[in-house]
Formats: sequence, C-alpha cells, structure tokens
Amino acid sequence: MIKKIFMGICSVLAIPALILFFKFATHAETPAIKLGNELLQGKYHYLVEGKRIGLITNQSGVTSQGISTIDMLANDQSVRLTALYAPEHGLDGTAKAGEYVESYVHGKLGIPVYSLYGKTRMPTGEMLQDVDVLVFDVQDIGARSYTYISTLNYCMAAAKKYGKRIVVLDRPNPLGGEIVEGPVLEDPYLSFVGVDNLPMAHGMTAGELANFFNRKIGADLTVVPMEGYTRDMIYQDTGLPWVQTSPNIPDLDSVFGYMATGLGEGTGIVQGDKFKWIGGKGIDSRKYAGLLNGAGLPGVTFIPETRGDAGGVRLKIEDYHAFNPAKTGIYALAFAHSLNSFKVPKSDKTVVMFDKIMGTGKIGEYLEQGLDPEQIEARYAPGLNRFKEERKKYLIYGNDSERESRIGQWIDIFTGTFKL
Repeated sequence: MIKKIFMGICSVLAIPALILFFKFATHAETPAIKLGNELLQGKYHYLVEGKRIGLITNQSGVTSQGISTIDMLANDQSVRLTALYAPEHGLDGTAKAGEYVESYVHGKLGIPVYSLYGKTRMPTGEMLQDVDVLVFDVQDIGARSYTYISTLNYCMAAAKKYGKRIVVLDRPNPLGGEIVEGPVLEDPYLSFVGVDNLPMAHGMTAGELANFFNRKIGADLTVVPMEGYTRDMIYQDTGLPWVQTSPNIPDLDSVFGYMATGLGEGTGIVQGDKFKWIGGKGIDSRKYAGLLNGAGLPGVTFIPETRGDAGGVRLKIEDYHAFNPAKTGIYALAFAHSLNSFKVPKSDKTVVMFDKIMGTGKIGEYLEQGLDPEQIEARYAPGLNRFKEERKKYLIYGNDSERESRIGQWIDIFTGTFKL
C-alpha cells in the first residue's frame, strides 16, 4: 500500500516536470540550428577526408558564425580544395541579374573559380578533372525560378556524367517547408529558371530538392542534413543571420516578396524596392489595394503607393508564417490585369520568359479569359496536390507538431495510458 502511494506521488510530481522539460525543449525561443557545412567539420568529415574538393558556393556559403566554407575547406589539412564554382551573380554575389560572369583564378588560393553563369552553366569534364568530390553550399530562397537550385541540378547532372560524388550541405528554406504553392512546371517549359517539375514555391531545402532532382539524374548523392531544423521553421526562427544572396535580395522582406511581386515578366506589371512593391501603368493604387486587401490573403496588408506614373501597392507582411508569397503573386497579377488589361506575353516558336516563370502557358490563357484569382487557383490545384504527394518521398525533416506528438506518446507511456 505504502509503495503504491509513493509511486502515485512520484507520478504526480514527475509528470508536470516532464511536460515542462519537453515544452522547454520544444519551444526554445532560438532553436539551435547546425548547418550542413558545420556538420561536415565533424561527423560527416569522412565524406571529404583525403579527397580533392570542388566547391560550388558564393558569399552565402558561410557557417552560423560567418566563417566561409571556402576558408573552412582551404584550411583543412586533410583535404585539397582544388576548384571553386560560382552560380549566377558570381562568387561574391555582386553581378547583376542575368549578367555574364567570367571564370578566373582565385587571387589568394591560386585555384580556378569557374563561372557557371558564363560560357557554360554546367561544369565540363575539363572543369572537373582535378576533383574527386563536388560539394554544394549555397543559400536558396525557396522559389522555383531562383537559379541557384538550377545550378545544383546542373552540377548533379555533371557529377553523374563524369563519375563524381556530389555532397549537398543543407540549409534552411527561408520561407519554411510548409508553404507549397503555384502551378507545377510542365516539361515544355523547362529552362534555367524552371529546372524541374516544381511549383513556384516548393517548400523544400536544397538537400530535399537534391533528393527530388535525383529521381531523374541518378547521381552519387549524399546530403549532409541540418540538426535542430524542423520544416515549420521560417528563417527568422533559426537564429541565423541573413546573408544577402544576390543584389536584389538583401534582406528577408525581399526573400518573402520575391514571388509575391516578381511574376509579371513582360507584362508591364513590375516589382520595386527589391520586391517590396508591385504595380504598373494604368493602375489605380487605391482600387488595387482594395482588391488585394479584400481577398483575405493571409499575413499581409497592401498599402496604396504610386511610383511615378505607375500605380501599385507596398506589401506590409504582418505574419511571416501565414504569408503565402506565390499565392499572393498570382492574386496580384490577376487583379492588376482586371484593372489595366495588360497584354499577356505569348509563347510561339520560342517560350517567352513569362511562361518560363509560370512553368506553363495556361496562366496567361486564364488571365486573357478574365478568370478571377480563385478560379485560377482552382485550375492549378489538382497538379499541385499531385506534387505534394510526390514530394513526400524526398523530404528529410519533420515539423514541430510531429515532435510534440511523439513527446505526447512518451508522456502517455510514462503514465501508463499508452499501450505499445
């Protein structure tokens, strides 16, 4: 009897303590994120030890302490860093969008810096002759049309072609891993701004994308995953400082605004202030803001703002977790068309950039038919839902609620209410 009472008291005292412990562990204000490049220095070092390394990177390839992955590998006496490969915007990320970038020899290291946005976008056999392992460490922004993931895809294809291993050092998707939105790219619209059958917002990390790409490529791929990362985290949750990824993406508001304001290629509907404003000629700013605010788009308010002879709106993102950049971009484009009837670019013998960005010619057709945003959304929903099912096979990370569910099971086991 005394033993039962004692056990009961222990249970009463222990359960709140256990819940408090798990609650603290689950909801720490600044989660401890370890990036792939940091883990490469430790338990994944065997992947590169004794190897000649070719590193695909730029200024965004740094540890959480700001140490460049270039310096990290150059100072590692157990490996040989033999070549660098730079995506669009160059190794320092300062070249303008679309600007041709030359290859050169690194001034300090004396090794080649091969441009993958110059004479070629895929490493050649000559570029890879002194390399055993390709390592990819570049920060993405979560949009299909952002070309850093295209460079990843092309480098994986080169690794397959020339018999090299490729190691992807994973980083967060700054938009998080739960927003998956927009029309899924169709094969006729494959390009360097749409390298695979992804929706506009794919909700995947670079490592997860590499897994997805590899279903077609079949490269010798290893992903070094992050630790402490869950897919319900946006970048602000990671505790990591943001490093400008390209000239027009200096901060996180630009990251989140990229798809919301940048889908109007060739339509006259343009972005401004580094993806924080959208508008065009012939648009009444107040009417435009009224339509967008009336649509109930989550996490954002639209402020009327006329810039020169163009009417438009400034995005005020109020809830970054709820905000859906790609959906917002579709709505912004459809409402703009309802106000100024802009001419929709059309593909003929060559695919226009508008359709490359959309990944399909159908969005242009829907705009010409005068469909409202909800109707457009309903048209691409079946393909998007099929993608969501397909992508499950390639995901690496769960979310915080899944972890809470597992914690709940452990508490049930502890209290004897859960049966194994």
